[in-house]
Amino acid sequence: MTSQTTIDTTGSGGKAPATPSGATPGKGLRGHPWLTLITVAVGVMMVALDGTIVAIANPAIQKDLGATFAQVQWITNGYFLALAVSLITAGKLGDRFGHRQTFLIGVIGFAAASGAIGLSDSIALVVTFRVLQGLFGALLMPAALGLLRATFPAEKLNMAIGIWGMVIGASTAGGPILGGVLVEHVNWQSVFFINVPVGVLAVVLGVWILLDHRAENAPRSFDILGIALLSAAMFCLVWALIKAPEWGWGDGRTWAFIVASVVGFALFAFWETKVREPLIPLALFRSVPLSAGVVLMILMAIAFMGGLFFVTFYLQNVHGMSPIDAGLHLLPLTGMMIVGSPLAGAMITKVGPRIPLAGGMALTAIAMYGMSTLETDTGSGIMSVWFALLGLGLAPVMVGATEVIVGNAPMELSGVAGGLQQAAMQIGGSLGTAVLGAVMASKVDSDLAGNWTKAGLPPLTPEQEHQASEAVQVGVPPVPPGTPDAIAAKITGVAHDTFISGMSAASLVAAGVAVVAVLVAFLTKRGENAGAGAGAAHI
Repeated sequence: MTSQTTIDTTGSGGKAPATPSGATPGKGLRGHPWLTLITVAVGVMMVALDGTIVAIANPAIQKDLGATFAQVQWITNGYFLALAVSLITAGKLGDRFGHRQTFLIGVIGFAAASGAIGLSDSIALVVTFRVLQGLFGALLMPAALGLLRATFPAEKLNMAIGIWGMVIGASTAGGPILGGVLVEHVNWQSVFFINVPVGVLAVVLGVWILLDHRAENAPRSFDILGIALLSAAMFCLVWALIKAPEWGWGDGRTWAFIVASVVGFALFAFWETKVREPLIPLALFRSVPLSAGVVLMILMAIAFMGGLFFVTFYLQNVHGMSPIDAGLHLLPLTGMMIVGSPLAGAMITKVGPRIPLAGGMALTAIAMYGMSTLETDTGSGIMSVWFALLGLGLAPVMVGATEVIVGNAPMELSGVAGGLQQAAMQIGGSLGTAVLGAVMASKVDSDLAGNWTKAGLPPLTPEQEHQASEAVQVGVPPVPPGTPDAIAAKITGVAHDTFISGMSAASLVAAGVAVVAVLVAFLTKRGENAGAGAGAAHI
C-alpha cells in the first residue's frame, strides 16, 4: 500500500510519514511480527478478562469481607474509572518512551496489583489495588496496538488486529465462565491470582520477543496542563455515567458533572491549539475516517456492552441459570467472535473497511432486534441464534474500527490513537449501561404497577413499589420471606414479565444505535498512514 496524505500535527507544513527508528527486526526472534502478536495478546488478555471475570466474584468478596453493596460496586467502578481516564495519556507515554517499555511496565504492574488483591483482607485494599490495576491496564492496552502498528506491514495489519480483537472478544465473553469455575471450585482470590502467572509469561515473552519502535519525530515533551484538563473532563463524564443510575438523570449532581465535563473538554480543546506539542493534536480529527472510527467504536460499545449487561440478568435471574451455565449459553457469541475476527481482518484487507463495518453493524442491529423478542420461556436454540449473530456482527467492527483509528493516525501518534480507540470503547460501554439502564428503569416503572394490579396482588406502598422496581430491573422477583407459594408464583410471573418488557425496550434502543452506526461506517476508509509502520518485517 502506498502511503497517502499525512496529517500534519507539528505545524511544520506536513511531513512524510514517520518511520520507526530501529524498526527493522533484529536477528533471531526479536521483533518477529507474529510472535509480537502472541506476546501482546497474552498481556491484553489479562485486562480484557478482568473487565468481566470479577463481576462473578463480587458476591463472594462481599460475603467474605463483610462489604456493603456500595463498596462492592467500587470494585468495578474504581477499575473502570482509572482505566478510562488514563488511556489516552498512557498512549502518549508509549509514544514518548517507547511502546515496549510501556507495555512491560503495564504488565508487571497489572500482575502485581492482581496478586495484591488476592492477598487483601479488607474491601478498602481491594478497591485500592483495583484502581492500580486500571492504571497499569491503561499503560499496556494502547502500547499493544502501537507495537502491532509498528511491527506489521500494512498488508498484514488487519489480520493482526483481527486476532487481537478476537483475543479481547473471547476474553471479555469468557470471563463469566472462567470466573464462575474459579469462584465455585476454588475461591474468589483465584480470580486475581490467575493473572500472576499470565503476567510472568507476558513479561518473559516481552523481554525476549518485543522490539522497541520509536518514530523519528516522536514527542519530546509533555503537555502537563493538557493531561490535567483531559483527565478531569474524562473523570467528570465517566463519574456522571457511573452515578446516574443511583442519582437519576434528572438530578442536579448528574448534570453538574456532565456540564463540568463539557467545560473541561472545551478548555482542553482550546489549550491544545496553543501548546507546542499537544497531548492530542486536534488535526487528528480533521481526518473524517478517524473521527468516524472513534464514533463507530462508541456506538458499537453502547449496543454491545449495554445490551449484554441485561442478558446476563436474563439468563441467571429469569431462567435461573448458574453463572457457569449462563457463560456457556454465551459461547455462540464468543465462538463467532473468535471465528469472525481473523476472517474480518482478511476481508477488510481485500475490500477495505466500509462494507464489512456497515455489514457488521447491520447484523448487530438485527441481533439486538432479535434479542428484543426473547420471552421468559425462550429456548436455548433461539437464544443461541441471536447470540451467534451478535458475535458475527461485532467481529468486523472490533477489527475494522480499530484499524481505521490507528491506521489513519501518524506513526508517531500510534499510542495516542490506540488510547483513543480504547477510551471510545470504555466510554461507549459506560454510556450503553447507563442509557439502556435508564430505558429499562423507565419501562419497569411504567409497567410494574399495572402488571401488579392485573395479577390481583395486594397494592404496594410507594416505598414498597420503589424497592420492587429496583429488584425487577435486574430480573429478581421481590418475594418477601414467608410468602405463600401461590402468591410467590404470581409475584415471580409479574417480575419476569415486567423485566422482559424493559429488556425488550432497551434492546430496541440498542438496535436503533446500531442502525445509526451503519451510516457512520460509510464515512470510514482504509488507514492512509498504515504503510508507515514496519516496511521490512519478516513474516
